[in-house]
Amino acid sequence: MILPREQDPLGAAIKDYYEGKQRAAIKVASDRAVDDVLPAYYLFRGLDEMPDWEKRALDECKGHVLDAGAGAGSHSLVLQSRGYQVTALDVSLQATEVMRMRGIKDVLAGDLFSLPQSSYDTILLMMNGIGLVGDLDGLNSFLIAAKRLLAPGGRILLDSSDLIFIYREAGLPAPDSGEYYGVVTYTMSYAGISGTPFKWLFVDYTRLRRHALAAGYTCELLMEGPHYEYLAALTLVA
Repeated sequence: MILPREQDPLGAAIKDYYEGKQRAAIKVASDRAVDDVLPAYYLFRGLDEMPDWEKRALDECKGHVLDAGAGAGSHSLVLQSRGYQVTALDVSLQATEVMRMRGIKDVLAGDLFSLPQSSYDTILLMMNGIGLVGDLDGLNSFLIAAKRLLAPGGRILLDSSDLIFIYREAGLPAPDSGEYYGVVTYTMSYAGISGTPFKWLFVDYTRLRRHALAAGYTCELLMEGPHYEYLAALTLVA
């Protein structure tokens, strides 16, 4: 899948920022929190501006890296500067155009599920990139699809968060029926462009590990943060 330009507010903001509109920012509405704003400059961060778990993830990368949901390509640029072979992947044509202009050598437009069989050593999913699977069923589908993209012993590096804090801060128990509480529906807009609402998964580590083991991966917790965020590595069992 490739996003049409008229449905791609994120890509439009990325391109505008790259072309000099320093105040470009995406409006983000969700069904779990108040509306928010994502400044486009945040997608252009250098290594020094990245949080510790992103720096650790970049240090953990090996071999040929697939940077999935690469956005403006900031993580790919760091890895490329270190001599890694990196393929930057995004569903936004405008984002891929910007990544090429920024000097990323290997850029693909599309999604993980449409890629042909490959042998990547690392699949990198940063900024809660695993969220692109949508929900827990999507997570299972992704873990199966990733097997044909990874080399033997290849790894998936991802960060996510446990949204249980939303309920704990409100003094409420997490819902125990219906859709998993970590599934959020977002709608983005920018400069008159409105995207289609989409589901985004925030998965707690216990569930991630359970799904990973069932799909034939090992699962390692690499880092934990003070606000329920974490970095994990899933390794394909040979």
